[in-house]
Amino acid sequence: MTGLRSSLGKLFGGQSIEIPGAPQADLVVAPDTVEQVCRLLDFASEHGLVVLPWGSGGHQGYGGRIEPDIVLSSAGFGDVTEWNPDDLTIVVGSGATVGEVATTIESRTQSAVLPEWSPAATVGGVIASGVSGWRRLRYGPTRDRVLQVEFVTGDGRFVTGGARLVKNVTGFDLPRLLTGSFGSLGFLTGVCLKLWPEPETRATVVTDDPERVLAVTYRPNAVLQVADRVSVYLAGSAAEVEAQASAVGGQVTDGFEWPRYPAGDCVINVRVPPAGVAPALAELGDVEFVAAHGVGEVVAAVDVTAIPRLRAWAEERRGVVVVERAPDAVYSAHDPWGTPPGSSGLQRKIKAAFDPLDVMVPGRMPAGL
Repeated sequence: MTGLRSSLGKLFGGQSIEIPGAPQADLVVAPDTVEQVCRLLDFASEHGLVVLPWGSGGHQGYGGRIEPDIVLSSAGFGDVTEWNPDDLTIVVGSGATVGEVATTIESRTQSAVLPEWSPAATVGGVIASGVSGWRRLRYGPTRDRVLQVEFVTGDGRFVTGGARLVKNVTGFDLPRLLTGSFGSLGFLTGVCLKLWPEPETRATVVTDDPERVLAVTYRPNAVLQVADRVSVYLAGSAAEVEAQASAVGGQVTDGFEWPRYPAGDCVINVRVPPAGVAPALAELGDVEFVAAHGVGEVVAAVDVTAIPRLRAWAEERRGVVVVERAPDAVYSAHDPWGTPPGSSGLQRKIKAAFDPLDVMVPGRMPAGL
């Protein structure tokens, strides 16, 4: 292995970078061209080296633990390369942050509808993890806004999927395939995102009955519950927001007041059919949480001993419990994904097509994929 480390240093040492919080590895690099990434992954495949893609590190709690030989940072792909405000599209490198994208497009009052709670997260990390923001109830999941992806497969091939068009119906849907793949298929270098115009008026209404809110409002941005309140987030014309706020009743505040994301050593995501949110809260008990009504998702900080009980409850109701963040010992005691899906065989075939030598985060995905 000493000779291999020496070769790594000679070939790729010029791209080395220090990343606080990254796991130990023989090489931590931030290439800034597609050609460099292709050469690196081709070398990793030839020598059977495990590669861990890295953005901001904020989504590294998902999935099985990885002991990488190479940490491959997206810091070299941090540019906003093209913004077409009239077409409502933006092209960015995978290392661009959510906050940087928001700052770029705010002059035309547009939004990429990326997660609201982490402006330091990279766009590549958001897409790789498949995380959606609080406004999913109105705008749909993140995967619906990824129009095009550019990435390098595990064996060093450069691939482009999708097109820089809001309406695109040709070819395989690689953008959706890459969204939520956690780097298991390759290294994302660039993406084209669909944008949305920001509404004229926004308001937060505090109430106490999420089911009634869903019944009397039309396409709210979100209906979020925390321990002491339910908040409905309304947007549109001033007249529309005023009418819906009146129908909801309750205290009205201008703008959106988003809840704090649950903090703690062990954070889980309970995903159930939308009607299962209230029963899930009863099952969780007295913990810090944010529940997304109408979506079917509850993020909660829990004691690790509660995971088996909560997972059994959720899976009986066609749901899942996913570990978002936990001490390392939890990953040894509990599968971070839960019971593997029936599609595991198909997923293995897909991974083999893009990463035939299994160098990209092996074991991170469900069923040890």
